[in-house]
Amino acid sequence: MQAQPQADLTRPWLGQYGDLPHRIVPPHATALDVVRAGVADVGGRPFVRYRGRPLTALDVDAASDALAVELLERGIAAGDRIVLRLQTMPAAMLGMVAAWKLGAIPVWANPMYRASELGHIVRDSGARALLTIDDECDDVVAPAIEGSAVTVVITTDADDHSGSGELAVAIERRLGERPPAFDASPDDVASLVYTSGTTGLPKGAMSLHRNVAFAVDAWREWVGLDAGDRLFAAAPVFHVTGLVTGLILPFRLGASVTMPYRFDAGEAIDAINEQQLTFTVTAITAFTAIMNHPSFSREKLRSLTKAYSGGAPIAPATAERWHEATGTTIRNCYGMTETSTLAICTPPAATPRVDAESGALSVGVPVSSTTTEIVDASGRPLAPGEIGELLVTGPQVTAGYWNRPAETAAAFDGPRLKTGDVGFMDEDGWFYIVDRSKDLIVASGFKIWPREVEDVLTRHEAIAEAAVVGIPDDYRGETPKAFLAMRPGKTVDRDELSTFCRRFLAAYKVPRHFEFVDELPKSASGKILRRELRPR
Repeated sequence: MQAQPQADLTRPWLGQYGDLPHRIVPPHATALDVVRAGVADVGGRPFVRYRGRPLTALDVDAASDALAVELLERGIAAGDRIVLRLQTMPAAMLGMVAAWKLGAIPVWANPMYRASELGHIVRDSGARALLTIDDECDDVVAPAIEGSAVTVVITTDADDHSGSGELAVAIERRLGERPPAFDASPDDVASLVYTSGTTGLPKGAMSLHRNVAFAVDAWREWVGLDAGDRLFAAAPVFHVTGLVTGLILPFRLGASVTMPYRFDAGEAIDAINEQQLTFTVTAITAFTAIMNHPSFSREKLRSLTKAYSGGAPIAPATAERWHEATGTTIRNCYGMTETSTLAICTPPAATPRVDAESGALSVGVPVSSTTTEIVDASGRPLAPGEIGELLVTGPQVTAGYWNRPAETAAAFDGPRLKTGDVGFMDEDGWFYIVDRSKDLIVASGFKIWPREVEDVLTRHEAIAEAAVVGIPDDYRGETPKAFLAMRPGKTVDRDELSTFCRRFLAAYKVPRHFEFVDELPKSASGKILRRELRPR
């Protein structure tokens, strides 16, 4: 069964949850249009807050002009790729905007990547320039760019463009200069964001300017954000969610954004409290870290009324704990690198749904102009309640993978993105993600979805986080093993956990093995990395 959009681009069932206007960015808009409109709107008001220092939109405009001129003078031109190896800091915004002003393409790289990982992105994208924080330049950056097309490297430090690094010097030298005017096309590539590489080498998803322009407006309209909101960029900007909501959405809203460099739970609590921040979106692991921090209090989080989570599954028990602790609701959402972030989201006036049978927390309903459907292995649409692969069609779906026609053909069925995520839709059009298809555990012929087992484990008062993987079993073929991180001051033994699980799960789903760990391995976006647990 497929949920079809009406002619006015609202969802058929949306009236139940409030009348959202859905004024979507017109087709001709580009991400550069969004930036220019934001600069004109915000002007000299505080725009970016970083390490106690405010930056206005006019400051961003002038500094990105200066950086664009510097790059142009050093041979970087329209169509060239510029790798941005940066944390959540103003330099990331300046590098992105400067690239767009030249018609170049920002390529995002995780600063935690080692030389081989960074080298893959540099070579695969054919980048000619690299803007990087100056840590580990000799050990990581130098070997990563050796023999590549990179001819320009500009470094900065945690003090950012106002410090003494090479970026600050270049901006100071060129301040007041402007590059030649460039008008991007909606079909130009706005950024390359590399997939996590869970099934092979990472691939560069090509977000077009029109994809990005739609994505920021979808966040604006769906959540109900405006210039009065104060944003917290909790998700790292080299991840698609952090990129869209932390660097571009503030321009669309004319709202201020606080950048933390790296997420730290204690610092996040202080920033939310002191600056009365109202909106953030990040992985559920960040919200869990905030709840578990010694300085956490309900009063300090009172301003954060628009809390959204994506990028990793949410156990209903964790969402309930947040609501009990803060009085506010974490609203689940769903997107991928290939959907330029948002595709499905819990409506702002709705209570997040939990499926009675599976216990899964819904990721919501499709956002404006977006069609989502569940299909079987042959591509046949499935009825509500039937489990299959999630497909997404909409203006935010990217154009495919950079220089990877075969991989693009495998992942995209015309305009439809084959997500690889397994889930179902209920009778009212709410969607539920069961798991990634590759994480399925088959024990004695029975199918076990790790998400279901993890959600049960996190209901236990002693468990903060859980990850379940399949391990070899001579008799059953595979059997589930649970890796568990405990809540502060809590303990539990294996027999108690096994008994607890049997209250909610069929016997074949109950983990045969439990391992307690200090913390679970996570990606930069906060997603628990099951693949790193399997070798154990």
